[in-house]
Amino acid sequence: MANHHRSNSLPPSTHSFLSKLLLFLTILPLALATLAFVLQWRGGSVSDPTTATSRWAPRGSRREVFPGMETSSSLLPKYHHSSNCINLGRSSSPSFPYYRDWKFGFEDSLKPKQICITTSTSAGLAQILPWMFYHKVIGVTTFYLFVEGHAASPNVSGVLESIPGVKVIYRTKELEEQQAKSRIWNETWLSSFFYKPCNYELFVKQSLNMENAIFTARDAGMDWIIHLDTDELIYPAGASEYSLRQLLRDLPSDVDLVVFPNYESSVERDDIKDPFGEVSMFKKNYDHLPKETYFGLYREATRGNPNYFLTYGNGKEAARVQDELRPNGAHRWHNYMKTPNEIKLDNAAVLHYTYAKFSDLTSRRDRCGCKPTQEDVKRCFMLEFDRAAFIIASTATEEELLHWP
Repeated sequence: MANHHRSNSLPPSTHSFLSKLLLFLTILPLALATLAFVLQWRGGSVSDPTTATSRWAPRGSRREVFPGMETSSSLLPKYHHSSNCINLGRSSSPSFPYYRDWKFGFEDSLKPKQICITTSTSAGLAQILPWMFYHKVIGVTTFYLFVEGHAASPNVSGVLESIPGVKVIYRTKELEEQQAKSRIWNETWLSSFFYKPCNYELFVKQSLNMENAIFTARDAGMDWIIHLDTDELIYPAGASEYSLRQLLRDLPSDVDLVVFPNYESSVERDDIKDPFGEVSMFKKNYDHLPKETYFGLYREATRGNPNYFLTYGNGKEAARVQDELRPNGAHRWHNYMKTPNEIKLDNAAVLHYTYAKFSDLTSRRDRCGCKPTQEDVKRCFMLEFDRAAFIIASTATEEELLHWP
């Protein structure tokens, strides 16, 4: 028994070696798994088979494809001897062979895919670029910029044209001749604004540009179109995520028009340089307020101004791109052939940064060719506050403007 026990026992050195080997084999897979996790977390990924083959295939050779990843073009023979060929269930997009022709509904859930914003602007890059970047983040895919003045200068327009998804339209003689033939001139809904200077002229020009944008958006396959100024931001509250795309995607398919009530920025300081980054207070639209609050605090909210808002109060609107769509002024859309189904959102809004900078007031004196009198400003400006701002900016000193109520 003693001899048998001694023959099965291991020397201490051998036992130590086996223990270390067992520990090593235990730690090795854990270390490899940790390394793989770190590499993936830091950006490592597995190559897509559809791109991997083209990456490693010899230049000029026929690219091999993996089974089930063929497209219809790669399956078709080079020469056809009969017109009786049929497509045997192959789609034009990559597919997994075991799930051929299954429908998962991904396409419907991702709509709308294309949202465009159109604007008429003479602003510079300092205002246009942050405005576009913000809307890109929330889901806008395309911008139609009708540029004049500073925005049409080579230094500005050159940068804008270099940005993917941006189409710059200049006010050329060709565009003016095209718009002169627009059916808008035969309609009555805009006729009261025709052949008047300044803001009236701008309003008509915006409507004509919106009409051009509709044609361009339809040809480009856009789903929704919105007209915004470059001092306005869409605030997509009410969506499951901070996304205009998600907000519009959740709407019923029979909705044609979506009204975004506007919130108006409050004047906080006279040294604001970047309204989008510095302004923090907004006056809510009356559509988003209880009636008791709106009427009960109306005097405090207006602070002696002629209206609840300094400028407009009817919001802006998104329209589903479809046949016979037309502008209905700069704030609304309509349809030549039907009464559109229009809804108003309960939470989402347009943030309007109006008169946020002191220069927004002082620059009024350089606009239009109107005289700073009570009678003449009516020819140029639609809104009471714009008229008052033009008169005070044209007649007062900067010190007096700083203390203007």
